[in-house]
Amino acid sequence: MDTIASLFSFITTPVSWVIVQFHKLYGAIFGDDTGWAWGLSIVSLVVLIRICLIPLFVKQIKSTRNMQVLQPKMKAIQERYKNDKQRQSEEMMKLYKETGTNPLSSCLPILAQSPFFFALYHVLSAIASGKTIGVIDQPLLDSARQAHIFGAPLAAKFMDSDDKVAALGASLTDVRVVTAIMIVMMSASQFFTQRQLMTKNVDLTVKTPYMQQQKMLMYIFPLIFAVMGINFPVGVLVYWLTTNVWTMGQQMYVINQNPTPGSKAQEQYLSRLLKSVTTHGQVRGRTRRNTVKRIVAKGSDRNDIERKFITGLAKLGLAAQEDGTVEKSEAALTEAEGGTAPKRQQPKRQTKAKRQTAATQPGAADDAGPKTSLTKQDASQVDKPKSAGKSAASGSSRQAKSGQRKGPQRPKHPSKK
Repeated sequence: MDTIASLFSFITTPVSWVIVQFHKLYGAIFGDDTGWAWGLSIVSLVVLIRICLIPLFVKQIKSTRNMQVLQPKMKAIQERYKNDKQRQSEEMMKLYKETGTNPLSSCLPILAQSPFFFALYHVLSAIASGKTIGVIDQPLLDSARQAHIFGAPLAAKFMDSDDKVAALGASLTDVRVVTAIMIVMMSASQFFTQRQLMTKNVDLTVKTPYMQQQKMLMYIFPLIFAVMGINFPVGVLVYWLTTNVWTMGQQMYVINQNPTPGSKAQEQYLSRLLKSVTTHGQVRGRTRRNTVKRIVAKGSDRNDIERKFITGLAKLGLAAQEDGTVEKSEAALTEAEGGTAPKRQQPKRQTKAKRQTAATQPGAADDAGPKTSLTKQDASQVDKPKSAGKSAASGSSRQAKSGQRKGPQRPKHPSKK
């Protein structure tokens, strides 16, 4: 570890200088040799570093979301070119370039913290060994060695021997109790942070191997921290516990204010937004207006949660606008309540028996229009005496023949008699 830490010795002096400046501030309040002064100096160092890393954290969030969205396309590329690894890599790089996604962006905050972490570890190890380092001279070294956090020296470790802990003016029991509690809290905060990401801020409609990997990391990372934590000095445990708590709070804020589309967090966020619009009649806040603006811009590509939100606005008689605001809209209210015009009902079809009965009833032909059934006039013609002559009988017989037109027939030409 000394070899690895020495690689980051170029940053040891700046880190030690920042700690000393914070120590001067807190030393004037709590005392120079107290654990509060040195412990809060380390906490303040973490806060300062994490504030500087906020732009990288934003890139990490965007990269993680883009990777989640691209998982189905990546899986399709892998299946399509499974026998051609080179073409598969080319298509992957093309996909990353088109979408502006960098797979390494999710690791940027951790990589950026690494120099500060190893520099702090080197500083605390030097304090434990009684060596001056950076801007920490002998008086500051003596003050740091006397500082205890709940009875545990800053430079003490869980695996230290009784003699080494006694040289720092503490008991082995106090050191192991304090370090064990801090290791458990550090692992628990890491587990809760990863679990919060998996249960609330992941699109549940997309099932990919990426989600399974993240689920495995949720259990692996806490175990790694627990194993490594027994070899960390108390000061480093303070540093790492603080940065884990910061990450957990920062992620909680991002999930609540800008959740991943299709996730449980988005459903809860849009539910709160709809409740706010119901109460105030408008979208309050620039962040919320930007959210509504993105939903409107999606159009038909909205997910079920976003469509539910638009429908909820319509039931209130409101329509989302392109600038993220809402306006009164009677058309949206009518559409949400079930359409603008009643549906046309098809007439009920009568059975064959009813149709025959209606045809034989008097006056049925007048109500239903011209039919092929006999009318009163036809009936009177049928009741005429048979003395009407053979012409009528022959005419009726000709009409009864199939294939001939009904009604009076044209006389044949004399040449065809």
